[in-house]
Amino acid sequence: MTKPLDVLQIHPKDNVCVATRALVAGTQIACGGVSFKLAHDVALGAKLALAALPSGTNMFKFGEPIGTLTAPVPLGGYVHTQNLESDYLHTHTRGEFVQNTDAKSWK
Repeated sequence: MTKPLDVLQIHPKDNVCVATRALVAGTQIACGGVSFKLAHDVALGAKLALAALPSGTNMFKFGEPIGTLTAPVPLGGYVHTQNLESDYLHTHTRGEFVQNTDAKSWK
């Protein structure tokens, strides 16, 4: 029986890999030609940096840009709203947008 994948680089252009299941700190990861040990637990779907990346780096997932780093991220570091600004929707307005939207009126 083969071991299930811990992470997946969806597209060769991606500079993140995605956790395919919850993973615990200390798990050894190999993805996108690099390897690292997780510094902390991560949840299913977490995006992990495939290199040490400086603030201002354009981030790619599915081979498409998803945002720009607002802070440096180490190899294997967690990439999410605390250090990634969306190129499509201002991160700080997402919650406000959802709370102020009457979804029942959408057709």
